[in-house]
Amino acid sequence: MKKETKEKPSVPADMVIVIGRQFGSGGRKIGRLVAEKLGVPYYDKELLSHAAKSLGFSPEIFAAADERRPSTLHTLLQSMYGIADNFHATSISGERLYEQQSKVIKEIAAKGPCVVVGRTADYVLRDHPGLLSVFLHAPEKWRAEKIVRRGDCMCCEDAITLAAKNDRNRENYYNYFTGGNWGRADNYHLTLDSSLLSEKNIADIIIDFALNKKK
Repeated sequence: MKKETKEKPSVPADMVIVIGRQFGSGGRKIGRLVAEKLGVPYYDKELLSHAAKSLGFSPEIFAAADERRPSTLHTLLQSMYGIADNFHATSISGERLYEQQSKVIKEIAAKGPCVVVGRTADYVLRDHPGLLSVFLHAPEKWRAEKIVRRGDCMCCEDAITLAAKNDRNRENYYNYFTGGNWGRADNYHLTLDSSLLSEKNIADIIIDFALNKKK
């Protein structure tokens, strides 16, 4: 018997789904699954790479400062390359990188439907008519166990520390550039506890919400 293949849903031309997430909540995997189910492009760290290249620098320089506020980028570059304290006035300042990254996000959204994870895309695209902003969270213990299973840490105690550090960096980055409140429910259209359902079910909820959301 021939196996039936489920057709991809008809996607509005202006649909853009952006996903913010706590560390270890499965945001990237769920984002990729949403994009795959819809048949649209998926972007996360690629945005930082595009932004760095647009400034004429190797994206590896900025990888360690991904989703961190400019003071972190300054410290990183100073320790690695001995860049002077006044480097914020140059073309590689954290603000300039963020500006270029935001430009890339807007260009991507203008091309058609897509899924973007992180990078304050919900704020950058806040006036986009087809935007759906999602935030994924989960209990600390559940996230720690997931982090250990995927090999980022050897034990749950270390995983909890790592998650807290990454969430703090993401919160500082988001709040610094947007003036908003990272992770607060009223910043987003939809918030979900990713520990309560399978990744497939969460992806389906996000897709259903995006397709039926009123404009």
